[in-house]
Amino acid sequence: MSEAASHPPASSFAPLRQKVFAVLWAATIIGNIGSFMRDVASAWLVTDLSGAPAAVALVQAAATLPIFLLAIPAGVLSDILDRRKFLIAIQILLGCVSLSLMALASTGQLSVPALVGLTFLGGVGAALMAPTWQAIVPELVGKADLKSAVALNSLGINISRAIGPALGGLILAALGAGFTYGADVLSYVIVIGALVWWRRPQGADDALSERFAGAFRAGLRYAKASRELHVVLLRAAIFFACASAVWALLPLVARNLLGGGAGFYGILLGAVGAGAIGGAVLLPRLRARLDADGLLLLSAVVTAAVMAALTLGPPQGLALLILLLLGAAWIVALTTLNGVAQAILPNWVRGRALAVYLTVFNGAMTAGSLGWGAVAEAAGIRGTLLIGAGALLVAGLVMHRIKLPAGEADLAPSNHWPEPLTAAAIENDRGPVLILIEYSVPAADREAFLRAINALSVERRRDGAYGWGVTEDTADPGKLVEWFMVSSWAEHLRQHRRVSKADADLQSEVRRFHVGDAGPVVRHFLHVDPLHPHPAPSGREMES
Repeated sequence: MSEAASHPPASSFAPLRQKVFAVLWAATIIGNIGSFMRDVASAWLVTDLSGAPAAVALVQAAATLPIFLLAIPAGVLSDILDRRKFLIAIQILLGCVSLSLMALASTGQLSVPALVGLTFLGGVGAALMAPTWQAIVPELVGKADLKSAVALNSLGINISRAIGPALGGLILAALGAGFTYGADVLSYVIVIGALVWWRRPQGADDALSERFAGAFRAGLRYAKASRELHVVLLRAAIFFACASAVWALLPLVARNLLGGGAGFYGILLGAVGAGAIGGAVLLPRLRARLDADGLLLLSAVVTAAVMAALTLGPPQGLALLILLLLGAAWIVALTTLNGVAQAILPNWVRGRALAVYLTVFNGAMTAGSLGWGAVAEAAGIRGTLLIGAGALLVAGLVMHRIKLPAGEADLAPSNHWPEPLTAAAIENDRGPVLILIEYSVPAADREAFLRAINALSVERRRDGAYGWGVTEDTADPGKLVEWFMVSSWAEHLRQHRRVSKADADLQSEVRRFHVGDAGPVVRHFLHVDPLHPHPAPSGREMES
């Protein structure tokens, strides 16, 4: 489930009174513990199969690359498929991956190419699952408990992070990789059982429901047009690309710099999880003193300090304390960036836009893992960690000047657009549609009007328009026409639903320059194929 919330206070455990949420929450913790156990076994096993830093980094990259490639399609699939059945299918896929790893490890036939390939398949399953787990939360609890449910998910995944790696390392050291992978297979059986037990209500069909291709385009279009999202994506890409050095090389740090075995490596990762829980607990106090930019800078400084400290090869006990700091800094950065992204996104595109964020996050981690692995081949582990620490510190200070958006706009649907008037029913797939809005603007207000409507153009493009412009009447320059194109009639109707209260304020700012007894005149024009003409409904309405 989602990882983007702070540790919930005791009063926020109310969602656990919902039986379905409690069962799926517990099952998810067990499933995540199994996944962390599998990852520990794979990360450690590759150091036995090949001690080359590039091979170790390649396994890390194989786990994150699918999320970079598939996060957006996964976000779309979570909206158009039955989510319960989709999750069951994914759990079966992941169970088969771990079953294959168990068989190969138990028979001594596991190789680096096989480990990388199966890790990649596991990453495919994780990529398909992540947005769907996030999307089902509103179905399991009421609106009043939604924030608490998201916070509990954050706590759950950090509990898994604290237990899974340590338990996996102990099983790996005591019984071997085959048993560790087998424990992960058992965790998938438990999750599948919980999903089969859940009887998800069937939703009503919506005539304006998006299909895969259209939903995919809408998500990318929104991400392309949202300037606030661009800032979040830039800050995330720079931070995670630099910080990925410590994750890519951590198995080699544990073995070569700290002199630990498989059990110690698992405990080391458990310390990161415990530190993340501690960071989540401290986060409300940090937020009272620092804004989002300050929190991200603090995370960069602490992470860079941890990377530098590990190059000294500290005693194992001290290394565990240092990794606690890494876990705390990591959860502060993740929660801060994800929280800002959540705050600037409207509900209609939240899943797809967050999938874009996940794509950037995992792309940065993948590229960083491969890049730092190559650097380590030339500069060694210590040299690479020092270079990464310096890069992260410099990037943190430079990026601090590019402020994260406040995320305070009211993005609830305004529902203030009237339904378009038509002469006859229009097929949803008719299009494209040309929308013209005619304003009468006094000459003295022309410049201010154009500035205001230029700001509105961003909203038009985000919500569905693929072309936009302003024209003037040659016979009467005071008559200005805003025009924009939408791909289909259904997409324009969706556009009506997508206008937020903040967007409605922008539109009001534009309309205040219009003079006349009536509001601006709005017209809709549909494409007509001369060879296959449709009846040509026309509409005329006043924008309210």
